[in-house]
Amino acid sequence: MSSAPGTAPVGEQPDEAPDTPLLAAPTDGLPALTQTAAALAHDISRLAAAAGPVALDTERAGGYRYSQRAYLVQVRRHGAGTSLIDPIDCPDLSDLGAALVDVEWVLHAASQDLAPLAELGMTPSTLFDTELAGRLLGRPRVSLAALVESELGVRLAKEHSAVDWSRRPIPTEWLIYAALDVELLLELRDVLADELAEAGKQEWARQEFAAVVDAPAPTQRREPWRRTSGIHRVRGARRLAIVRALWQERDRLARERDITPTRVLPDAAIVEAAMAGPVTADELGALPGFRGRARHPRGRSELRRWAGVIAAVDRLDERDLPAPAASYDGPPPARAWAERNPEAAARLAAARSALAEVAHAHAVPVENLLTPDILRRLLWEPPADPTPLVVAQRLRALGARPWQVELVGETLTTILAARVPSVVTDE
Repeated sequence: MSSAPGTAPVGEQPDEAPDTPLLAAPTDGLPALTQTAAALAHDISRLAAAAGPVALDTERAGGYRYSQRAYLVQVRRHGAGTSLIDPIDCPDLSDLGAALVDVEWVLHAASQDLAPLAELGMTPSTLFDTELAGRLLGRPRVSLAALVESELGVRLAKEHSAVDWSRRPIPTEWLIYAALDVELLLELRDVLADELAEAGKQEWARQEFAAVVDAPAPTQRREPWRRTSGIHRVRGARRLAIVRALWQERDRLARERDITPTRVLPDAAIVEAAMAGPVTADELGALPGFRGRARHPRGRSELRRWAGVIAAVDRLDERDLPAPAASYDGPPPARAWAERNPEAAARLAAARSALAEVAHAHAVPVENLLTPDILRRLLWEPPADPTPLVVAQRLRALGARPWQVELVGETLTTILAARVPSVVTDE
C-alpha cells in the first residue's frame, strides 16, 4: 500500500504500547516473488481452490513515477496463503481476475487500488473496504496499522510506505512490509463486519462498497495547471500563461520520462519564473528554483528549454491568455458565496451546522454522511419546490446513497424551505 494521496492523514500512527505484540514478518514466512507465467498459473490455481473472501493490495511509486501503475500486487486467501506478484514480469493478471470475479475482495482504501488493478485486467464484482468500514463506525484513526491495532490488538511493522516500488530487484525488507499489508486484512474484515452489523450500519456499508465498485473513472481537470502550489502569488494574465506553459511542458516531460512532475521542475520554480518573467537562460538560471542546474548534465539545454517556453508566452495574442480565475463545473468555491450569493451562503452555514449534529448523533464523519460537493450543488441551485420527495430525488441524482438521503433529507428540506438570514461565512 504505497503512500498515495488520499490515505490516512500524515502522522496518523497507532499508539505503540509496549504490551501490544508486534507483527514484524508474515507468520507463514515470506513467499517467493511471482515473476514467471508458470509461477503465476500456480498462484491462480491455489487461490481459486481456496474459500472465502480474498485480500488484495498494490504498491505504487507515486512519489517517483508519473504513472500510477502497480509495481507489486499482494493477494491473500485463507487456505492459499499470500502471493506477491510482480506486474512488471506478469503484466496480464486477467486470468487471476477471472478466477476471483465472484469472490468478495477485501481492500483498505479500495479506490486507490482499483484503477491500477483494472490496468492489469482485474475488476471486482463486490468488495469490502476496511478503511471505509472504519469511517462508518466512527473510528478516530482509520489507517490500516491503526485499525489492526485497535480491532485486533496487533501492531504492524510499517517502515517502507514511501519507497520507490519501481526499483528492481525489490529488497526483501520491502517485500515483508508489503506482505504484512494483507496478512491480517481478512481477520480485520470479519471484526469490522460484525461491528457494522451490531451498529445497524451493515446496509450503509453495503451501499458504500457498491458505490466504490461502480464509481466512474475520475475525469481530467479542465485546467490542472491552476493547481500549481503558490499560484495565488502570480498576478496578471501573461504571468499566469507562463505558469500554464511551464506546467504543460513539465507534464509532457514527466510523462515521457515516467517520473513524477515535481522531480522535473518543482512548483516553486514555476511560480518564481512566472513572477520574474525572465527571457534568457542566464536570467532563469539565477533564480533560486533553477540555480545550479547549469552544472548538471544537460543543464544548459534544460535552461534553454524552459527559457524558450517562457519566450513563446511573450508572443501569445491577448485572446490566448488564460482568464484570471478558473471556470467551475458547478458552484464556485464556498469562500465566494457570501459575496456572490448571500442566501446560498446562509443555507450552507445552516446546513453545515445541522449535518454536523446528525453526523455526531450517528458516529460517522460528516464528509461520509454527505460529500461536500453534493451539499454545495444542492444548496447553490436548490429546487424551486423543496418538498421531502423533491429534495430526496435531487440528492439521489447528485449521487447520494439511500442511507444518506434517509439521514439528511428531512434536515436539508427544512433548511431549503426556510428563509435563512444572510450571513458571511469565514471560508
